[in-house]
Amino acid sequence: MTYVAKKCGVCFQPPSIILIYKDDDKDKTRQRVMPVRNFSEFSDCGLAAEQLKNNPRHKAYLEGVSLRQLKKLYGLLKGHLGGESLAESLEKLRQEETIDPEEDMNKLDDTELAKRKSIMDELFEKNRRKKDDPDFIYDIEVEFPQDEQLESCGWDMESGEEI
Repeated sequence: MTYVAKKCGVCFQPPSIILIYKDDDKDKTRQRVMPVRNFSEFSDCGLAAEQLKNNPRHKAYLEGVSLRQLKKLYGLLKGHLGGESLAESLEKLRQEETIDPEEDMNKLDDTELAKRKSIMDELFEKNRRKKDDPDFIYDIEVEFPQDEQLESCGWDMESGEEI
């Protein structure tokens, strides 16, 4: 059987992950409720998401759902259990998922750097144009305006030394 995930969400009462999927064999849209057990405001969202995704009962259904999305849903549930409103939890998740272009990533530790890279990879895949896309254009030519004064840099100046 093949299942295509359409939407994935969280229910706070009772705590559960909701998946709306399409059953290709029967060509029907269905809903699956996966109860969240043994999860508190102190639990690890990443570990809980991995356990749910690898659970034999739900594995086939969650194949089309990314681990990052499940972590986000568990993060919303964790915020709710901690007394945060939905808006506060969403804002907190949005801040964690946003990359500051001015941030010096050379100063980050390995786990934080890996987190930033996975966010950038996901954003790249979301915005990427493939040959199969209807709005794909093979050869795009762009003219850049030359009205502004070009800035010079020290490294692009020719020096008297030859290599």
